[in-house]
Amino acid sequence: MKVGLGLYRHMLSRDYYDFARQAGCTHLVIHLVDYFRQGAANPNNNQPTGGKFGYWGVVGDPNDKIWTVEELQRIRREIEEAGLVLEAVENLDPAIWYDILLDGPRRSEQMERVKAIVRNMGEAGIPTLGYNFSIAGVCGRVSGPWGRGGAVTVGMDGPVDDMPIANGTAWNMVYDEHSAGHVPSISHEELWRRFEGFLGEIVPVAEQAGVRMAAHPDDPPMSTMRQQPRLVYQPHMYQRLIDLVPSKSNALELCVGTVAEMSEGSVYDAVDQYSRQGKIAYIHLRNVVGKVPYYRETFIDEGDVDMVRILSILRSNGFQGMVIPDHTPQMTCSAPWHAGMAHTIGFIHGVSAMFREQDARK
Repeated sequence: MKVGLGLYRHMLSRDYYDFARQAGCTHLVIHLVDYFRQGAANPNNNQPTGGKFGYWGVVGDPNDKIWTVEELQRIRREIEEAGLVLEAVENLDPAIWYDILLDGPRRSEQMERVKAIVRNMGEAGIPTLGYNFSIAGVCGRVSGPWGRGGAVTVGMDGPVDDMPIANGTAWNMVYDEHSAGHVPSISHEELWRRFEGFLGEIVPVAEQAGVRMAAHPDDPPMSTMRQQPRLVYQPHMYQRLIDLVPSKSNALELCVGTVAEMSEGSVYDAVDQYSRQGKIAYIHLRNVVGKVPYYRETFIDEGDVDMVRILSILRSNGFQGMVIPDHTPQMTCSAPWHAGMAHTIGFIHGVSAMFREQDARK
């Protein structure tokens, strides 16, 4: 099992790479979408929330050169010079694929764009692309000093006002500020139809490129949000996803916190089921108290989930992928993000040391 760290786009610098190494990480997941460029919508380093309705800001330039082979190779080289491995890129800018999600007039053009990105990642030697096939995206969450000792953390305070999504918006971000009206509601089966079309086109390209597509579950895992259906909001729905197009390149970005928030099933059974199948590309490790629509994110050692049990299941099933801290509470100090991440990474290393000691006694 590899221990990694996720970095937002504005964190792609030597200082953050050195922090990751100093904390004991060997691998990185990076975000190339700039969720923070709007300034006021989201905190500087904490996870973006964008308020109760989840508007994170305006999308980036769909022609952004960040996705070229040359730029990806440059970032990979800088990361390797810091002694780390670039394992994955997480999330596509909605500017790149909003009509794939919405089944709009630019769908074919945008599919070619996503295919080009996957090919570029393969050529640049980056093995995994994490993504979330969702129209509403991450919404409905609020933050406050609810963690141990008053640490700022994120949660959900009950059902969200189900106002529709404005036209020109997809997956938390605005791609057309001049649109009027609202995105029409669709059925769950229509969302699955769109997803199956996407997967059927992208997986063969990913196979040829040597890239794994890693699907994140819906967060929060509600059946609908903002009058739009959700794709994976119960643990068993991941099986439907991987069975649609059986392939090593059709994999999961399994978020323990999100699965634990789901109203049905067992997070332990889900981690066991999908790790035994070898379908987990990488793990987001996050603890929570409660389930949707009422939950709070917590420190890794104090939530409802027995994280030692989770890591033990992964170990028993021979999981060789990467585990990264997901969100962490913001600790009260001059570097809240760094402290929260270091706390979780230290916990993972402590559990790993316990396992090694147990092995040595056998």
